[in-house]
Amino acid sequence: MTHAPTRAQSVDEVVERMREIGARLDPGDGIACFNRMHLRVAALVERRIAAGEVRDPAFVERLGVLLANQYFDVLDAVGAGRAVGDAWQPLVDARDDRRVWPVQFAFAGTNAHLCHDLPLAVVETCIERRTTPDTPPVHEDYVLVGELLVRAEAEERAGFEQRIAGAAAGAAEPLRHLVGAFSTARAREAAWAATLSLWQQRNIRPLFDATLAAVTAGTALAGRMLVTPIPVAAPEPVPESVPESVPESAPESAADSAAESAPGPVGEE
Repeated sequence: MTHAPTRAQSVDEVVERMREIGARLDPGDGIACFNRMHLRVAALVERRIAAGEVRDPAFVERLGVLLANQYFDVLDAVGAGRAVGDAWQPLVDARDDRRVWPVQFAFAGTNAHLCHDLPLAVVETCIERRTTPDTPPVHEDYVLVGELLVRAEAEERAGFEQRIAGAAAGAAEPLRHLVGAFSTARAREAAWAATLSLWQQRNIRPLFDATLAAVTAGTALAGRMLVTPIPVAAPEPVPESVPESVPESAPESAADSAAESAPGPVGEE
């Protein structure tokens, strides 16, 4: 997978590049599994901004771009044969392991993107926009975007439960337990706590670096857990098409229903 490094400048460009990535990668590639889940989120964020449903559209747009560019930097590093950061290494290392289920790949990427990348993106956006994480409506918009991620997680869980339904109950339980250990809602809360710490330490480099190192180590540990191969026959991956525009009601109501029945977290990153 090789391509010239390209940094997005708008959410529209983020969505377009993620579509290109999805079209280029094998559907079973672990990175493709993460990309499918977060393309849905990016398309929803794009729609929310266009509809005026966020309090500070300029902030949310810039946050989305800076966050996505960290993911794109990982892909550029992989394509160039360079090392990637520890937070993303578990997904990159396991991406071709067909013993790992698509939902595990999706959650491992989400873990890296939320717990490691998001705090850095919020801090950078606040600096650029001359605001702070505590200044309204930064946290309100952060929560709104986080809710879209929670819905995407619920959709992933619902699809996983459909695929694993035919497996013997005893064989499937370890995999269900592993997948149930991850929670986007809890990851979002942990990311916000990390954001506040990094913000306070942004001008004290030794403390900032020490906190970021701890965040990175914890994220990498959770990522390794999430891509643990479980001896349950995994299904062949099915390519997923993402519509040019996400329907207003159907996916959100379905995801809300799935979220209510999804297994709850049994541990935190």
